[in-house]
Amino acid sequence: MALLELRNVTKTYGGIVAVNGASFNAAEGEITALIGPNGAGKTTAFDTISGVVVPNSGTITFDGEEITGLMSHVITKRGLGRTFQITRELGDMTVLENMVVSEIPNSFSSLFRPRTESDEWDRAMDLLSFVGIQRLAYEPAKRLSYGQRKLLEFAAVLMTEPRLILLDEPAGGVNPALLERIMDRIEEINADGTSFLIVEHNMDVVMRLSHSVAVMAHGQVIVQDTPDVVREDHRVLDAYLGDV
Repeated sequence: MALLELRNVTKTYGGIVAVNGASFNAAEGEITALIGPNGAGKTTAFDTISGVVVPNSGTITFDGEEITGLMSHVITKRGLGRTFQITRELGDMTVLENMVVSEIPNSFSSLFRPRTESDEWDRAMDLLSFVGIQRLAYEPAKRLSYGQRKLLEFAAVLMTEPRLILLDEPAGGVNPALLERIMDRIEEINADGTSFLIVEHNMDVVMRLSHSVAVMAHGQVIVQDTPDVVREDHRVLDAYLGDV
């Protein structure tokens, strides 16, 4: 069953058509990859899903309800979390503090509760341990390496307990050992029922992790199928995989 569906989504910037009538879906409980050459519209598609930008036309539904044009914090509260190509941690705060501020309040009154509740801190530490950076909990986030910042952002997204996680190039700029850890964690979280939509250029990562692959080119989705089928599709082989 589709947890997320895009239907004929278009986003333009002046005369530039970044996404051009794109349609694809992410099934519940699965890992879906969104691939394509640079400039294909992948990140803009992510932006429309997560509420960073509003599409010019088309519809986006999550768990059967339309979320087109909703604000990012509203979409997050509905169970959709996102990481970015460039990590967005608060550098002057500690790693642990970044984890706590990432949690979305459940009600108006919760905005005024002390942010030092033990269960919240315990959950944050558990997640930092899960991604392997608990030893850095009290370090300023700005001191982290690029790969460590990616792990922090990943852990922070998990604080919101999302049903679907959008990962933007999780393999980008990280060393092989760290990449292996990230992939292991993605598979473990997915095995517990969390769905993923991943934009990724590393085809080894895509083929290992994905249940379904959607291929974008010139703002459109030209095919969505299993990794094995996509790998053999002549349109992908001829036009995209060599550049992905």
